[in-house]
Amino acid sequence: MNKTIFLEIFGDSPILKVLDFLVVNEDFDYSMTDIAGNFEVGYSTLKLFWKKLEEKEIIVNTRVIGRAKMYKLNLINPVVKKFRNFYWETTKHQKLKRKGLTINN
Repeated sequence: MNKTIFLEIFGDSPILKVLDFLVVNEDFDYSMTDIAGNFEVGYSTLKLFWKKLEEKEIIVNTRVIGRAKMYKLNLINPVVKKFRNFYWETTKHQKLKRKGLTINN
């Protein structure tokens, strides 16, 4: 799996991988198994911080399919909004920098 610009800059710790994935794919919901199995984060590792993400309302449960709970980024949480802005501004800035352009903001 290729690293995103965000992960290249800030590292690819399991929690950053999950947040990176959820920001990029914010239109969809995923089960913990989906995230662990497809995005290079072990399920047991995911469980270590998943409850905290729920408690802080960074992620929200959207629905249940069979026994699988589906989750997505909580886009109404002010902290998540700021993180998303930071994520996309960082990505935009680095893309421009790689092209030899600069931004004054």
